[in-house]
Amino acid sequence: MAMEKLKQKRWLRLVLYLVVLTCLSLGFAYLIQYLMAYFNISIEGLASAAYLVVFGVTLVSNASILAPVFIYLSLMIAAAKFLDPVLVALVASVAGALGETSGYYAGYLGKRIIHLENTPGYEKLVVWMERHGPWGIFLLSLQPILPFDVAGLLAGASRLPLWKFVLPCWAGKFPKYLVVCFLGEAFLRLLPLPPL
Repeated sequence: MAMEKLKQKRWLRLVLYLVVLTCLSLGFAYLIQYLMAYFNISIEGLASAAYLVVFGVTLVSNASILAPVFIYLSLMIAAAKFLDPVLVALVASVAGALGETSGYYAGYLGKRIIHLENTPGYEKLVVWMERHGPWGIFLLSLQPILPFDVAGLLAGASRLPLWKFVLPCWAGKFPKYLVVCFLGEAFLRLLPLPPL
């Protein structure tokens, strides 16, 4: 009985996290759109710079544990409204996969640096990653709730070849970012900008 309540609380926290992340991402994207309209900035003329900004912010956000996720999601959504959403998702997924190599190399340098054993669910994740390998990385990269950093640490610690980490990581991030771009862009089109 107590175990069921604990599992329900975990799911509620995960759902709450996803709802808050979605609201922050969409709100920040709307703010970006509003500021662009307020300052009369046309992104079409700055397309290459916009793709570069999406790449750089996504790379840094995925390389860092401390960077808030909603910042790069917001930039992707805002850019997808004015640019090609597929290209935005492609640029962001490549940057995201490259950024995740920081966790891979931290794990590769050894467990002595980071004490993974204290992470909740570590043992289950180790068994799961050993059983599924690159498919496990793909599935963890595809889902939006669980933090992906532990997968990178485990892949590096188990000496999985880098390409067997980066390719499934990118393959999982690309469809996820496509969904974010298309749904976020559709949501922004529903919201009118207030009169300036």
